[in-house]
Amino acid sequence: MIVGLEGVIEHKEPTLLHLNVGGVIYEVFISLHTYSLLASERVKVHTAHIIREDAQQLYGFAQKNEKILFEGMLKINGIGPKAALAICSTFTPEQFAGIISSKDINALKKVPGIGPKSAGRIMVELAGFDAVLLNSGITVNTVTTEASMALESLGFKKDQIAKALSMSTASDTSTLVKEALKQLQKL
Repeated sequence: MIVGLEGVIEHKEPTLLHLNVGGVIYEVFISLHTYSLLASERVKVHTAHIIREDAQQLYGFAQKNEKILFEGMLKINGIGPKAALAICSTFTPEQFAGIISSKDINALKKVPGIGPKSAGRIMVELAGFDAVLLNSGITVNTVTTEASMALESLGFKKDQIAKALSMSTASDTSTLVKEALKQLQKL
C-alpha cells in the first residue's frame, strides 16, 4: 500500500500530476484543492492507493485531512473514487464539515455527479463525520478518527458512534474507545 510520495513534479494538470520519485514516475490523480496548493517543483503528497481488478490508481492530497475526507467518502455505498475526488475538488475538508454539521443537502447536490439520492445517502452515512474534522480551526483529530474506526469495526452505527464520542473526554485512543463503549451501552 502506497500512503505517500515525495518527489519532483514532471507534469501537472488540474486533475492529475506525474511525480518523479527516484526515477520512477507515478501518475497521481489530484483534487483542484491540492492542485492549487502544489506550488513548488518538489512536493510531498499523501496518497490513497486504490487497487481494482483492472487498474491500480493513486489519488494524492496535499493535506492529510483531505485524504481522510476522500477515504471517508469511499466507505459510502455508491460513491467511487471519481465522485469522492469531485467532492474534494468542490469543498475543502473544513467546508465539508460545516455542510455535514448543518445538514445542507443542497450544497452537496452542487457537486458534479452527486444527485439527490447520493446527497441524502452521504448525509445519513456521514452523520458525525464532522466530529472527525474538529479541533481548533477544524484540523483532524486522529485519536477520534482511530476510535471511530475501531467502534465501526465492532458493528456500531456511525450516528451512535458520533454521539458516544462527543460525550467522551479521553485523550488517547484506547481510553476513548472504552469510554465510548460505556456510553454506547446506555444508548
